[in-house]
Amino acid sequence: MGTQQQDIRILSEKHSKLETLINRVNCETLKAKHRKQNARKATGVDRVTKEQYEENLDENIRKLVERMKKFSYRPQPVRRVEIPKANGKTRPLGIPSYEDKLVQGVMADILNDVYEPRFLDVSYGFRPNRGMHDAVKRVDELIMYKRVNYILDCDIKGFFDNVDHKWLMKFLENDIADKNFLRYIVRFLKSGIMKGKIFEESSVGTPQGGLISPILANVYLHYVLDIWFERGVKKKLQGEAYFVRFADDFIIMFEYEEEAKAVYEFIKKRLAQFGLELAEDKTRILPFGRNSNTTDTFDFLGFTHYNGKTRYGKYTVGHKISRKKKKIFKAKLKKWVKDNRNIDIKIFMTTLNRKLIGTNNYYCISGAYNEIQSLYNHAKFVTFKWLNRRSQRKSFTWEKFQPVWNEMIRKPKVHVNIWAVGKVKYI
Repeated sequence: MGTQQQDIRILSEKHSKLETLINRVNCETLKAKHRKQNARKATGVDRVTKEQYEENLDENIRKLVERMKKFSYRPQPVRRVEIPKANGKTRPLGIPSYEDKLVQGVMADILNDVYEPRFLDVSYGFRPNRGMHDAVKRVDELIMYKRVNYILDCDIKGFFDNVDHKWLMKFLENDIADKNFLRYIVRFLKSGIMKGKIFEESSVGTPQGGLISPILANVYLHYVLDIWFERGVKKKLQGEAYFVRFADDFIIMFEYEEEAKAVYEFIKKRLAQFGLELAEDKTRILPFGRNSNTTDTFDFLGFTHYNGKTRYGKYTVGHKISRKKKKIFKAKLKKWVKDNRNIDIKIFMTTLNRKLIGTNNYYCISGAYNEIQSLYNHAKFVTFKWLNRRSQRKSFTWEKFQPVWNEMIRKPKVHVNIWAVGKVKYI
């Protein structure tokens, strides 16, 4: 597998278009993808689990490959489920059938190897050895050390639901000459959606939850935004400008306000060409940087970024957990504690500890310790409150609760050093 990945990346660096990719979706790669599947994941419309598929694994894989070679394999519709959000709305999630997960997974790996040498440094989402913390670090560095005076904070309305299939295939055809490989991507895009017992055709969009969706989204925005801005727009500007994108979330930093306003209008027209639209109520230009003398802030990747000063009075970019994310954390925590307060205390605390560690690992970057400590304290008091409502008689006094909490819940700490020289350092 490792040699195959290296082989594709080397070929992608040498050739403008790649051929014979579909043959890499074979028994070996499909079995490897099967082994990596999470047995606890929800099932698709086929209701097949990993354990069930594994009962006759060799035969199942052999037949799957045989159907693919004959082009009789057709992806099943994704099962649409609605995931509740903190604001009362829902987020649609598409769950593929089990065999579709395997094929999508292998094809996504191939696409990642094709495009990783081609993607630009400005994109950070869904890429190997890159992540959210790298994007935050890059934003921090650019504002600190470049001529950044204005931020264009952008939001694309319903991106995953509005990807234009024809444009996406044109982008893929620009880099891939294997028609059979592309044929199966079209089949995945057109496989449709099942909402309960109702089938809906999918003429646009790529379902969130599909294993192939993140890389297809990156390819789409690579052509629609990344190349367009870095190799086109940027060269026409008089001042400095910097673009940072994580999946469909992106910001642009400018030296001059006039150029920020001009690019804002360009982006609206550019996105419209490809079936996309800016959420104008969430998109804005604001002064920001060491020369802005403003208290304006902007949110990016779950953090609120603000102008601050060090203890020595020097300018710095501050980062704190956004108000929206705090609200979501508190709402989810309260619901989980209320729903699970009657289970065994050791299981309860162990599970809660894992949840808090995950929150700590995401949010506790350099300079944000006080923020995560505040959430930690909130979790402590919420847990104490609801554990004591398991019966009319209190389960804990504060004195008895403290040692249990301290023993079973890990204290927060700075997990990510975004101020380190070079790449992000994880502590």
